[in-house]
Amino acid sequence: MLRDTWLVFVRVMLPVLRNPVAVVFGLAQPLLYLGLFGPLLGDTGWQWFVPGLLVQMALFGTAYAGFSLLPEVRTGVMERLRVTPVSRVALLVGRVGKDVVLLVVQSLLIVLAAMLFGFRASAGEVLLGLGLVALLGVAIGSASYAVALKVKLEYVFASVLSATIVPVMLLSGVLLPMSNGPQWLYWLSRLNPLAHVVDAERSIFNSGSAVLGLVAASALVLAGVCYGVRTFHRESA
Repeated sequence: MLRDTWLVFVRVMLPVLRNPVAVVFGLAQPLLYLGLFGPLLGDTGWQWFVPGLLVQMALFGTAYAGFSLLPEVRTGVMERLRVTPVSRVALLVGRVGKDVVLLVVQSLLIVLAAMLFGFRASAGEVLLGLGLVALLGVAIGSASYAVALKVKLEYVFASVLSATIVPVMLLSGVLLPMSNGPQWLYWLSRLNPLAHVVDAERSIFNSGSAVLGLVAASALVLAGVCYGVRTFHRESA
């Protein structure tokens, strides 16, 4: 399975390396947030804003990963892969691995850019923060590919994303602290696992405890990977 995973990873990574336009454009929106929204928070706001921005990158960067699978489903590439002895788990994990590598690279570049604006972080904090972002990317990316494989149509997949990603993001406290809202909204946000991941990411860069967020991220990884593997097995049967 490891060999198959590596082969799938190389297969989906090579087009990105040959034409890294998507990577560059993936940095455009976070950089706009840094340059146009971050300064509104003041000098002390960077420690709160940048960790949330990293989680937002993980959310949007990997949630839309399933779109890359749909052309392969439509043109029959996935059908041809099903008759090969390649591991069904590798078909998922190799793709998710590519997305996580790109996410970590982009997140690191955003952290370095944020330091120019006044964001402060030690090497250990950066490593822990990127690790948490990577976990979230694995969870969301696995679920994204599974949903794409089930719906098989771009317009249906887009509708599913728009109905789920925006509410989840708004209830996570990425952009605004949920504690500033009414109590019912705050407690509703506590039911959102992503909110705990956001809190943990901020705690990492502010010398706080990230245990609850790590637990939430691990639970999301377990749920996302299990759902993804099960879907790839069933749809490839």
